[in-house]
Order: sequence, then structure tokens, then C-alpha cells
Amino acid sequence: MAGRFEPGVRRASVRGGDTRVPAGVPRQATAPRTRSWTPPWPLDLGLVLGPLRRGPADPTFRTTPDGSVWRATRTPEGPGTLRVALRGGTVEAEAWGDGAAWLLDGLPELLGASDDPDAFTPRHRLVAASRHRRPGLRLLRTGLVLESLIPSILEQKITTDEAYRAWRLLVRTFGEPAPGPETRLHVMPDPRGWALIPSWEWHRAGVDDKRASTILRAVRAARRLEEAAAMPAPEAMARLELIPGIGPWTSAETVQRSNGAADAVTVGDLHLPRIVGYALAGDRDADDAAMLELLAPYEGQRHRAARLILLSGRTPPRREPKMRRVDIARW
Repeated sequence: MAGRFEPGVRRASVRGGDTRVPAGVPRQATAPRTRSWTPPWPLDLGLVLGPLRRGPADPTFRTTPDGSVWRATRTPEGPGTLRVALRGGTVEAEAWGDGAAWLLDGLPELLGASDDPDAFTPRHRLVAASRHRRPGLRLLRTGLVLESLIPSILEQKITTDEAYRAWRLLVRTFGEPAPGPETRLHVMPDPRGWALIPSWEWHRAGVDDKRASTILRAVRAARRLEEAAAMPAPEAMARLELIPGIGPWTSAETVQRSNGAADAVTVGDLHLPRIVGYALAGDRDADDAAMLELLAPYEGQRHRAARLILLSGRTPPRREPKMRRVDIARW
């Protein structure tokens, strides 16, 4: 069932999930574990991995001038750092830490090997054009739930800038330095680490009691929630929504990343229905019901369709102020 504290409206946190990756030059391989993998399709690392980035200063994700994408995470085997770069159509990967082998084993799925973009048929000219311009777009699958669930909870009912700040402060303060040579990366806390964060530190990061309590409930059920990464998306979302404070918006944002859920359309967002409505029907006042009706021809692929619409850049002109930032640390 939907969580008691799930907000009624939200603002979209990722406008298509595109991250710019510099062209760069090859970098010397120094990692103890490596893997090369050649995908049988065009691949755009920025488009595929972009949804994992929580703001330009995300301590768990960065791109570097040599064309690499770096990711620090907590795997079932322990902390790990993954560096991936695309060289002549081949993905060159390096990994460090206890989770290195797990990250390298999951590299193809992370980069969209389990995705099936051929199952998608554009029904609108704008969607078809957006897809044509991005042949390297595939939907990632991390196989990890908490790393996407916790920042999604932080993004409930506030501006993205506030949520990114909270994620940055909490991970840098209570996480740990990521293994490997990239010294600016951090791994998020383990479930016990999240549970031990003092109430005043949540407050200092701008996280209200409702969101902090939801995260604490989630980490207490961490093992059961992580099992959802292997479930079909509807069952995975249902399991997440058993936690009070987690509703359809949060569960969809999570399984889009953890499960590669092509149909997990985000509902309850402040801006997404208006963007979809304006792009497909010229309706800048569309609500969730109107958005779902417009996306009905894409049943089974509604998340992919919404993402292509976001990437098209066709958005309604702003006519209301941005959501006001509230600094609860001053309360």
C-alpha cells in the first residue's frame, strides 16, 4: 500500500537523465581487477548512467576529462568503485574494493544488456525523433535498491537542489572514502550507518522528520528490500510500498534504476504530467490521469517513452515560480 507520508505532488528530479561525458583520451589502467566488454549495439555512457547521478557534486558519481565515468557504491560484497570508459566501441572497466568482482560481473546489465529497446514502438513524431537522435540510449539496471531508494526518499516534496545537498552532506559525513585512486568519491553508509545518524545531523542536512523516519524504516528492512531487485517491477514496487512513507512516486523512481523497469512511469510528480501533456497534446495543465492516458499506447514501455519526451527538450514555458526552498536547519 502507499506510504502514509508519500507527497501528493513532486517535481521531476531527472530531466531525461543525460550526463555529458567528455570525449577524452585513454587512461592508464592501474586497477587490480579489469574487464572489457563489447556491446552489440551503440552505447552512450552519459545517457545510460546519467540517472545514477544525484546532482553535479554527487560524491558517489563523477565524470573525468579522460572520458571515464566513475561510480562508488555498496554492493552485497562490500564497498566498490567502478570506472568505465568507451574506447572504439568497447567498454573498458576497472574496479576496486571488496565489491570489485560483483561490479564487473554486473557490468553488462548495468549498461543495458537486459533492456529491450526493440520492444518500443514510437507513436508520436516527437518521440520517434527523440529516439532517432539517441541510438545509444538503453535503460540501466544496477541490481541495488537502497542506493536509489534513499536519495529518492530525500527528493520527496522538496526542490532537487535541496535533495542533492542533503545526499551530498550525508554521504560525505557518514559514508566512507571509496576504494581506488579517485579520492573525491565516497560510498554511502551501510544500513547500520544510516540508522546511527543523529537526529540533529538529519536536521542540519535539511531532512525533515518524515523523510528521515522513512529512511530509518527502510534500512531496518534493508535485506528484504534488496531482494526486490530480482523481482518483476510491479512486485518490486509493491514490496517497497509496504514501508510507510514510500509510495508510487518513490518506488517508481527506485525500480527504474535498480530493476531497469521500462514501464515504471513516475506518477505524483509536479512537472512530469505537464511536460508529457504539453509535448504530446499541447496540454500544459495535464495531470497524472491525462499523462497516463497519453502514455497508454506505450503500455509496457511508459518509462522509456517519458524519458524520451524529457530528452526531447519540449517543455511548457514556465508560468509559476520555482518551488520555494525551505531551510529547516534554521527552524
